[in-house]
Amino acid sequence: MARTGKTRLEVRNAAPSDVVGIQRLIARAYPELPGYTQGVLRGQINNYREGVFVAVYDGKIVGYCASMRVPAALALGAHDWDEITGNGFGSRHDPTGDWLYGYEMCVDPKQRGFRIGQRLYDERKALAERLDLSGIAFGGRMPNYSRLKRRLDGPDDYVRKVIEGKIADPVIGFQLKNGYEYIGILKNYLPEDKKSAGNAAHMVWRNPYVEADAPKEFRVPRGVESVRLATVQFQARAVASFEEFVRSVEYFVDVASEYRSDFVVFPELFTLPLLSFETRKLSPMEAIDALTAYTPRITAELNRMALEYNINIIGGSHPTRAEDGDIQNVAYVALRDGSTHAQEKIHPTPNERYWWNIKGGDSIDTIQTDCGPIGVLICYDSEFPELARRLVDQGARIIFVPFCTDSRQGYLRVRYCSQARAIENQCFMVLSGNVGNLPGVDNMDIQYAQSCILTPCDFPFARDGIAAEATENVETLTISDVNLADLTWARAEGTVRNLNDRRFDLYHIEWDTAHAHPDTLPVGPAPAEKHSPGGG
Repeated sequence: MARTGKTRLEVRNAAPSDVVGIQRLIARAYPELPGYTQGVLRGQINNYREGVFVAVYDGKIVGYCASMRVPAALALGAHDWDEITGNGFGSRHDPTGDWLYGYEMCVDPKQRGFRIGQRLYDERKALAERLDLSGIAFGGRMPNYSRLKRRLDGPDDYVRKVIEGKIADPVIGFQLKNGYEYIGILKNYLPEDKKSAGNAAHMVWRNPYVEADAPKEFRVPRGVESVRLATVQFQARAVASFEEFVRSVEYFVDVASEYRSDFVVFPELFTLPLLSFETRKLSPMEAIDALTAYTPRITAELNRMALEYNINIIGGSHPTRAEDGDIQNVAYVALRDGSTHAQEKIHPTPNERYWWNIKGGDSIDTIQTDCGPIGVLICYDSEFPELARRLVDQGARIIFVPFCTDSRQGYLRVRYCSQARAIENQCFMVLSGNVGNLPGVDNMDIQYAQSCILTPCDFPFARDGIAAEATENVETLTISDVNLADLTWARAEGTVRNLNDRRFDLYHIEWDTAHAHPDTLPVGPAPAEKHSPGGG
């Protein structure tokens, strides 16, 4: 009788759930180089999952390679690693690009006997052939160069001697055996790669099934990737109990679910009505401290509703006492798969710091959902463009902005900045604010809001960059369908292409990972949000 054995070695496209395993692999493979943060790895996968592969042996990730599509001028011209990869995130992926660019390759040093590097290279070639791309390019490491450079006339001389067989180099030799062609040196490609003295061998493989003189022109299909968004303009009202407050929240969750929404978002500090049934007058600090006691019950109820109503809930924000004793303003995101995620507010306002002694958070990252990665910027955070850019680099196409503003001026700061974030990042921004007042609660005397769903300003989107908006200062639910595929088209073929047109040769943002949340810290040496490619 025939028996079917369990597959022990598998090469497949990477998934966000592989991030921790990939991070540990890279720390094992390159202990002498800076590692990746989990956020950067999520960006590599989310920005072009089709070009990112893992090799898995007996359930353990033992190989990884990342690649993206870029135009020929970028792939074949002079560049450095930060510039071409978007500081490591792979955010310069261009779906109309005719070259596949490899920017990471590593194999577990204990598993080099299974030709894992060969398998990963074969997957890249198969992808390039399937898509009729012109070829593959990358900057390859030169690990023996630094040791031998005194005897050589520069890095080009080194590579020439490797090609002639006069010098052995394990990386370049492997690439030559796999049909790659050397076309020159990329100087200052990655300064952190000391063994290569910062240089890289510019290598290409030309697709034999595509005519070199007549490369294909690629267009982004105007497909449909529809997501339904709901934003709650929430009335701040006195309640008699925790249960009454939950009923007011659940009403909107129920309605949004009945309309088959994928997401529903509530405002910043939407839980402040829980202070309205306190039996004595509390000082601002006492009030916030009392509110933090509700955190476990709030998260449990959001989780229950997400599961019962089959909807992803962005739970505005709620004051929470952190493990170090600080009080932070935290958005809890309850997904319909049963998981709950937290995103702290990075920038407390002067008002929050003065009245409630709220401290800023340390980390901002995307949250993986069944509709792709999303981001959350709590109110004032929307006014700091580097935060939205970080989320989009990690793959976010929708960013939710729970806010709480008392005046029209305050609201417009959030509104105008969010519209700017939608344009400069070519993403959707979903705003949700409070209305009404809570006379017995300090700092909630009046509220002003006009919740809305904002889009980039280009032909596929609403004329004014507004998919939907509520009437000012009226409790309501606002719903709109958005097409994520329109963002892909706009980023590649739009009138302006803000993401791809960034000048990475002049500037980029680096996140200080020394203060990152523990689940974003890497295994191995402290990173600077970049890493050397392992030979392309």
